[in-house]
Amino acid sequence: MNREMAYLLGMICGNGEIRRGAGETTVSISIPHRKLVTESDGDVLVYVRASITDIRDVLEPLIGTGMRFTQQRKCSILSFTKPNDEYLMREILRYVGSAASHENIRIDDEVFSFTHDQKISFLQGFADVTGYIRRSNYCFEKYKHRVYLEVPHNWYLVVDICRLLRDVDIPVQAIDWAHPNMRDGQLKKYNAGQEQFWKKEHQIKIWANEFLPVGFAVLHKKEALTAFARELTDGIRAEGRVPEEVTHQYYWQTPGRGKYKPPHPGEDDPFIPSEIRGRHYNSWKQIAEDLGYRE
Repeated sequence: MNREMAYLLGMICGNGEIRRGAGETTVSISIPHRKLVTESDGDVLVYVRASITDIRDVLEPLIGTGMRFTQQRKCSILSFTKPNDEYLMREILRYVGSAASHENIRIDDEVFSFTHDQKISFLQGFADVTGYIRRSNYCFEKYKHRVYLEVPHNWYLVVDICRLLRDVDIPVQAIDWAHPNMRDGQLKKYNAGQEQFWKKEHQIKIWANEFLPVGFAVLHKKEALTAFARELTDGIRAEGRVPEEVTHQYYWQTPGRGKYKPPHPGEDDPFIPSEIRGRHYNSWKQIAEDLGYRE
């Protein structure tokens, strides 16, 4: 295993699609564009194209073939096709198992035995295709910036990523689960007739300064992370506190189990994993613990 392979596996887990054929397999990786303007008013599409050039320079020698690149308004897509019997493809398929896309993939147990640097590379690949760092992602005070890693539908992948972050000593500040108690805790949307409102993507939230060891290879995200991490630590120091004492805490080291939320009819929905289906939760921490992200 090398860092380039770890990065590629992280991208595939984060937003990949695997189309298997009898003799060859195509892997496609999508980099979504939530906004077309960067936080510094640049053109996102231009930044992504420049980033893709650097990413291809790193990955194409590993893959042994050119990567196709297409860009649409809402996403940029990297893809490649390789024979199934080539070593690289055998390794990729071994790591992804029977998964067809990021929606049903799990992080292979072997990844948790990677070196620290390989885990960092895996997480950066994952973050480049799932992560966002925006001025609007603050927590209470506007200088308290966070990175969001967005995971559609795949509850278990959220836990896998949180466990891998813990392995490299990066705490998760919060998880916004796609659960009715979290996304519609007071039933406002349900009572307004939007019964399925809560079925969104899961969001893993991490303080900007804590995410610096992973960072981004996508340029506009990298620039925003550097600037916002500085704003966060400067803001905490201005309050007379030590940044690491504020941000470097795991949820089991912090008080509070959430405010009471009334029962929601969606608690029994098949969208929810069987392990927690039918249970009522007042805090994201309780869901994380029951699904396996714990001390």
